[in-house]
Amino acid sequence: MTEARTRKSVPAGGRAGWARRLAAVTGVVVLCALPTGPAGAAQENPPSPDRPPLFVSDYGNNRVVRLPGAGEGPATVPLDGVVRPTGLAWDAARDLFVSDTGNNRVVKLEARGGAQTTVPTVGLSRPLGLAVDTRGTLYIADSFNDRVVKVPSDGTGQTTVPTTGLLHPWGLALDARGDLYVSDFVNDRVVRIAADGGGQTTVPTSGLSQPTGLAVNAGGDLYISDSGNNRVVKVSARDGGQSTVPTTGLNDPLGLALDGRGGLYVADGFNDRVVRVAETGGGQVTLPAPGLDTPTGLAFPPAEKQHG
Repeated sequence: MTEARTRKSVPAGGRAGWARRLAAVTGVVVLCALPTGPAGAAQENPPSPDRPPLFVSDYGNNRVVRLPGAGEGPATVPLDGVVRPTGLAWDAARDLFVSDTGNNRVVKLEARGGAQTTVPTVGLSRPLGLAVDTRGTLYIADSFNDRVVKVPSDGTGQTTVPTTGLLHPWGLALDARGDLYVSDFVNDRVVRIAADGGGQTTVPTSGLSQPTGLAVNAGGDLYISDSGNNRVVKVSARDGGQSTVPTTGLNDPLGLALDGRGGLYVADGFNDRVVRVAETGGGQVTLPAPGLDTPTGLAFPPAEKQHG
C-alpha cells in the first residue's frame, strides 16, 4: 500500500523529529507523485533560448538530469551508482560535484564526459548542500554530523569549518567575498561564516522555518528556500531587509539557482517540478521536465572560457 507524501514537521532541536522529516525526503517512506503546478503557473514551452542548461538532482529517481535552454529535451547525466542525490556544485574547470546522499559520499564527474570519481572524505553522514570557492575548495553540508567540511583541491585533506551550534545544515552558498552561508535547518536560521576569519554570525531574518536551499546573486542579495513556510525569501544586501519572492503554489521548496540573467529557479520538491521566477518578481513558469520525483538540488555550470 502506497503512502501519501506529506510534510513532516521538525521540532526545533529534535533529532528524532528531524529523522522523521528527512525520511520523507530520503526515501525511507514511499514517495508518490503529487499534481504538477497549480492553475495559473504557465509552462515554459519552448524553453527560453537564452537560458543556460540547468542541472537538477532528481532525488526520487536516483539520477541527475540536464535541462537545456533550447533545442533539446532533458537528458540524464551519466553517473554510476548514485542513490538519493541532493546537492550539486560546479568548479571553474566545469567538473560537476554531486552529493550522493544515500551512499554518504560526494562524487565528481569530470568535465566533458570524463571519469566519475569519489571525493576523498572521512565519515560523512547524509551529505546535502555543496559549494565550491574560487580556489576549487569544496564545501559539504555534512548534515547528520551537524557540521560543514571542506576539501581543498590541492589534496591536503578534509577539515571541518569552524561553526557553532549547527543542527543538520542543509544548503550552502558563497558570496563574492568568499563568505559562506549555511542554512541551519532545525534551528530555523541561516548563518554566515566570514572568509576573513571574523567568525560566525546569524543572518537577520524573521519567521524562517526549516530553511533549505540558498543562492547569492552578484549584488550580494541572499535567497533562501523557507521550506516550512512554502516560500522563498530574499535578504537584501543593500539594507538587510527581508521580502518574500512572489511565487504561486510552492510545496516544500528545496534547491535554488540563479542564471545570471535575472532568473531565479526553485526546486519545488513535493510538486515534482522546477519553476522559474524573475528576481524582480513575477513571471512564474514551470520548466518542461516530465517525470521528476522530488527535485532537490539545482546548479548552472560556469560559463565556458572563450579562447583566441
